[in-house]
Amino acid sequence: MSARGGNAPSGPEGSPMTHAMVSPAPTEATGSPTPSPRKRRGGVGRRDLASALGFLAPNLLGFLVFTIIPIGASLLLAFYEWPLLGDAVFTGVDNFVRLFTQDPVFWQIVGNTLYFVVGYVLLNLIVSLTMAIWLTSHVKWKGFLRFVFFLPVVSPMVANAVVWRLLYTPDDGLIAWLFQTFTGTSGPNWLGSSEWAMPAVILMSVWAGFGYNMIIFIAGIEGIPSSLYEAAAIDGAGWWSRLFRITLPMLTPSLFFATVMTIISSLQVFAQPFILTGGGPGSSTTTLVFYLYQKGFQAYEMGYASAIAWSLFVLIMFITVLQFRSQRKWVHYS
Repeated sequence: MSARGGNAPSGPEGSPMTHAMVSPAPTEATGSPTPSPRKRRGGVGRRDLASALGFLAPNLLGFLVFTIIPIGASLLLAFYEWPLLGDAVFTGVDNFVRLFTQDPVFWQIVGNTLYFVVGYVLLNLIVSLTMAIWLTSHVKWKGFLRFVFFLPVVSPMVANAVVWRLLYTPDDGLIAWLFQTFTGTSGPNWLGSSEWAMPAVILMSVWAGFGYNMIIFIAGIEGIPSSLYEAAAIDGAGWWSRLFRITLPMLTPSLFFATVMTIISSLQVFAQPFILTGGGPGSSTTTLVFYLYQKGFQAYEMGYASAIAWSLFVLIMFITVLQFRSQRKWVHYS
């Protein structure tokens, strides 16, 4: 029978069945094309971006108004002489020239600040690391001891400084009583001596701040795999060997973070010398931030205070960059 009669069989391309299989399905009655997935995704992305910007707008506005604009204004102010209550006069770089070449106490204050930084950072890291190692060993009341050592960190620094000022009282303070009891002398005049005032400020600051780094080190030590210690013990490694060959190398990321943050915070010290010594005796405990406060809010030299602030900013950035460039030599990321 000829293929021209009856139903068309399924067969090669060009047959009615093949056309029915490959022809696109009709869309709607209007005949409008269905939008492509790419366009739909692009439209949703734009809406998501607009929504995200809407949610971020309050924070971005606050960051702009309370951070970016004041920073820019302080940089601009550093090139002016402004007595706060009078007119601002543009002086160029005169404030920086005066600061670095004519100010008789600036470099002494820089030395005081670096003295505090070195003493505080070293003692803070040593004490916090020692306490972290002790509290991750088999000791009772771990949780309670961590709470006690961390409590000064969350206490107001002004309150801590006031308490320590009472402890440092030469005649009837607790520290003088301890010296009298165990040595027969009242000890040094901690806050009244230019030789002992800065060590007293450093000691108080370490007590108030070592708990933060202690918690960081505890978290780092507890993150070290116990299998490393077990393998070292099987090989006959003692406690000191495990400390210097496992604990400290594996803890270097935490050490790096703690060092960077501690140096930055110590360069900005203010409350401790302000409450304990008032910057004295003389200028022996005056730091850069305290000097900035004196010039800006006591002498009302706002332009000069801004120059001090930006000098401190450059110093912090320089030290931080050096730390980040040196980390590849001693920091081991597992």
